[in-house]
Amino acid sequence: MKHKLFFILIFLVYKGNNAQSAEEVYKSKDLKIIQLTENTFVHVSYLETEDYGKVGCNGLVFQNNGETAVFDTPVTNAASKELIDWIKEYLNSKVAAVIVTHSHEDCLGGLKVFHEAGITSYASQLTCEFAKEADQVVPQNSFKGKLSTKVGNERVQSLFFGEGHTKDNIVGYVPTENVLFGGCLIKAKGAGKGYIKESNLKEWPKTVKKVKSTLTDIKFVVPGHGKYGGTNLLDYTITMFKNEM
Repeated sequence: MKHKLFFILIFLVYKGNNAQSAEEVYKSKDLKIIQLTENTFVHVSYLETEDYGKVGCNGLVFQNNGETAVFDTPVTNAASKELIDWIKEYLNSKVAAVIVTHSHEDCLGGLKVFHEAGITSYASQLTCEFAKEADQVVPQNSFKGKLSTKVGNERVQSLFFGEGHTKDNIVGYVPTENVLFGGCLIKAKGAGKGYIKESNLKEWPKTVKKVKSTLTDIKFVVPGHGKYGGTNLLDYTITMFKNEM
């Protein structure tokens, strides 16, 4: 009897651990989608760069009660259409909002497709200004500091904690799932500094420290590029730039 109970316990622990494991639920040449938690998904599209070659770029999807919010568009129009179609067909959900975390191509490259689909877009006031200056598609609605967006029966938060990767980088937070979308403010484990021509290296670690001290319930962290992790990614990013302070 003791042996039987032991094996049942081992099975339940194994099952519980697997429930927390990410699962790839969609893949094409332009787009990959990974389920992170019950209601959040990481979308990955690809940017061709001169300095780094083909780079995977992350965004986040959150669904609740028939509605979905997307943080950052896929890089291309084609991949953005794929994502919207997948949300409609696989999640049986309406995209209520797309939130752009800064003004680079890996965040708003497919914004035109979202607008054509009638999806409302949001970004910080500074991101909208930078997008306009660069002759990019400009998000429709701007905010200062923070934004709370209703998605089904829940809300997601878009928050500016300070400069880092860029002057305008914000993060997204899904409180009900304890998921932080750090975007390019946060580095994946083992990543280098990457593109820093527009960065504020001195403020970067201070900004990430503010994220960590304010959002104390974080369990999952999704960086702008590379594999997701936990709050260890915040520590990794702080350490990377601490000598710049």
